[in-house]
Order: sequence, then C-alpha cells, then structure tokens
Amino acid sequence: MLRMSRIRIGLPWWALGAAVVFADFLTNHWVRLELAKSAAIPLASFFNLVSARNSGAAFSMFSDAGSWSRYILIGVALMVAAPLVWLLTMPMKRLEGLAYSLVLGGAVSNAVDRWVYGRVTDFLDFYAADWHWPAFNVADIAICSGVASLIVSTFTSEWDRLWSPACKER
Repeated sequence: MLRMSRIRIGLPWWALGAAVVFADFLTNHWVRLELAKSAAIPLASFFNLVSARNSGAAFSMFSDAGSWSRYILIGVALMVAAPLVWLLTMPMKRLEGLAYSLVLGGAVSNAVDRWVYGRVTDFLDFYAADWHWPAFNVADIAICSGVASLIVSTFTSEWDRLWSPACKER
C-alpha cells in the first residue's frame, strides 16, 4: 500500500494526467458532434480541422488489422500507464514528472476512446500542398510532448552531472 507521503507526491502528477484525459475528451466530443457535419474547416494555408477516425496505432498503422488490434492497443496503453501511475509517486525532477504525466494522460485517453468507440478521434490536420501529415489529437500531442520532455530531461541530467561543481574539481 502506498504511504500518504508518496500519494502526496503523485497527486499533482495524476491530476495533470487527468487534465490531459479531460482535454482530449472535450475536444474529441466536439469533433464527433460538430465537426462531423463538415468535411474540413480550414484555419490556415497549412492547417485544417477534420473529423477522422483511427482504429490503428500511430499514423494509422494496423488500421486494417481487424477488431483484435483494438484490444492489443488498449492492452499496450494500459501496460504503459500502470507503471507510470506508480512511478509518479517517486521523487523526481519536475520535467520528468511533467513528461510521465503527459504520457500517462495520453495513453489513458486513447485507451478509453478505443474501449468506448473502437477507435480514436483525430482532428488536427497539417499539410503542405497535397501532402498531409496524419491527423492527430490532444492525447497524441501529450504523448509526443511527454516523450520529448523525457528526452530533454535525460540530456539535461547528463549535462548537469558533467558540468556540476563536483566534476569540475576532478
């Protein structure tokens, strides 16, 4: 059982993950209700809001794999999320907590979408001329931002270690 001090450490990070789930839910709900009525809403010469469904993984990989892939992708998301819930109860740098929280929220949100709707709702469409980047959603942004933050945190930790006063004295 988690001690109260570890719960206090994890609580703000879990709340951030829940905020990602909530933001993704709200935007996806709006897309399913309102954006589905139109083909696309152009916002800039390189950006549209669209209503897209993705039954596969990132970039629609495995979208034609059949219904079994839904359960595998839910399982993978939960296998990522479960250790993050525990890990967020450990003392860590803020950037690491942010990174893990974003990945947690994105993974849980996509898993919930797959469980409830059988697929995720994507709506952000960036393009150049006729080339379109695969549409994505708030959960995808959170996952990618979390991974990028974790990479930055890893490099800054190494930088701090190499350039700390203790290292300079050697």
